[in-house]
Amino acid sequence: MSISFTAEELRKIDELKSRYPDSKAAIMPVLWMAQHKWGWLSEDVMRHVGDVMNLPYAHVKGVATFYTMYFKKPMGRHHVQVCTNVSCMLRGGEKLLDHVTQRLGIGNNEATADGLFSIEEVECMGACGGAPMIAINETFYENATIEELDRLLSAASVS
Repeated sequence: MSISFTAEELRKIDELKSRYPDSKAAIMPVLWMAQHKWGWLSEDVMRHVGDVMNLPYAHVKGVATFYTMYFKKPMGRHHVQVCTNVSCMLRGGEKLLDHVTQRLGIGNNEATADGLFSIEEVECMGACGGAPMIAINETFYENATIEELDRLLSAASVS
């Protein structure tokens, strides 16, 4: 697999860098672009981001490993996040996590063998009033139930 941004993506990166007094501040949205493009941030992807951003690999890796939103290993095409922080735990978040791990046969930060699903237990999704909270990729669901989770997983299985 060739790791390179397209000319259009490089223009977008330049535009992002121009928004900040110090262009290295654009590292997070550029890492997000890279993850969206390649699915996760391999060492080669992080090196490429460093080259494009004119930053040392150690800096790029430091940012990528600090934030859990960046995947450092391949994840499923449908990434299921389940909040188990206090509000979500009290309203069934742990039951949702137990259910999805049993249904998919994988644990936290693992992906199914077919690469369709991955699961991540998260600490807070910032919607305590709508607990329990789940997300599939970047779509968030408040007041989640096991029935809704099953419906979403079934729909994702055929997409």
